[in-house]
Amino acid sequence: MQSKSLWWVGLFAIAMAYLESAVVVYLRRIYGISDLILSVPQFDPQIGAIELGRELATLVMLLTVGWAAGKRFQSRLGFSVFAFGVWDIFYYIWLRVFIGWPQSLIDPDLLFLLPLPWWGPVLAPVLIAALMVIGGALAVIKDEHELRLIPSSMDWATLAGGILTVLYTFMADALSVLPTNAQTLGQLRPSEFNWSVYLVGLAMLCLFIWRITKSTQPIST
Repeated sequence: MQSKSLWWVGLFAIAMAYLESAVVVYLRRIYGISDLILSVPQFDPQIGAIELGRELATLVMLLTVGWAAGKRFQSRLGFSVFAFGVWDIFYYIWLRVFIGWPQSLIDPDLLFLLPLPWWGPVLAPVLIAALMVIGGALAVIKDEHELRLIPSSMDWATLAGGILTVLYTFMADALSVLPTNAQTLGQLRPSEFNWSVYLVGLAMLCLFIWRITKSTQPIST
């Protein structure tokens, strides 16, 4: 049964999160970073290129485990999305265990550096990760019961709108200074997080998941 594989994929994601959290702890110690917002080192082109490769490698790993665990495209994508969500949540859990950070879910975090700096309180990516866990698991379970998810054009528009909206809230500060150079972006610090816009995007993502789980049809064999 594919649903049983969710436990193994989840275990993989938890272990993967441990490794990434450990690397972050090492980097904080090496660079003397005590505050992710105030103590971020200046942009280094070589490190930036390596970071881009690391982020791509992370996506490849998550897609690969999903492809190995699933039987059809729906379950494969579902496993990958599920793994991404579990990995993101446990990344923060392991950091809390290792160094006592974050102290609260509203602590600000530097989420990504590329293509632009992403900022946001820890709770913001965690809520999206939780949706990914739910949505990915539902896709796997529906596939196991021989049901195909059939998103409409409106559903796809809702998903795209939700993704773009939450991405905007994370990158609003960086977008506001474009066009600019890497040095300016490296000196950029976040302003107040726009929760109202973020919640609109999150609601759109919730609506997408709810709608597609109601729009299914039997998988023809």
